[in-house]
Amino acid sequence: MTQVTILMGSASDKPIAQKAEKILDKMNITFETYVASAHRTPARVVEVIENSSADVFIALAGLSAALPGVVAAHTLKPVIGVPCASSSSPANLDSLLSVVQMPPGVPVAGVGIGRGENAALLAARILGISNKKVDEMLESYRKELEQKTIDSN
Repeated sequence: MTQVTILMGSASDKPIAQKAEKILDKMNITFETYVASAHRTPARVVEVIENSSADVFIALAGLSAALPGVVAAHTLKPVIGVPCASSSSPANLDSLLSVVQMPPGVPVAGVGIGRGENAALLAARILGISNKKVDEMLESYRKELEQKTIDSN
């Protein structure tokens, strides 16, 4: 069973998706990743959502950043939006605002621009509420970060 479904609006978002995949792998969380554009392949987006057994969705999007909202409109499961920078908009505040300024009733959790790893960690926290193994992996990860910080002195 897949625990997290990652959707990205285009293949150019793959480096950000890989940040999430790396964390999910580390936490032994099963996932699947798809390229499905809210604008170019809207039927594919709906198909992926409807066929997913995941408990959490991560949706990456640049430019207009419509994908996270579209995913949230088609599921009642948690959706984490990851705004992505682009060559035409490196800071991409428009993308960030599109993720966090959803209308009432269609919530999307947002993380920082390009922060695929934080999206995966948030997904793990959601899953960890009812999954002791994931919760233990999160605690271990937190201790690794703590030790890495201590060791950097």
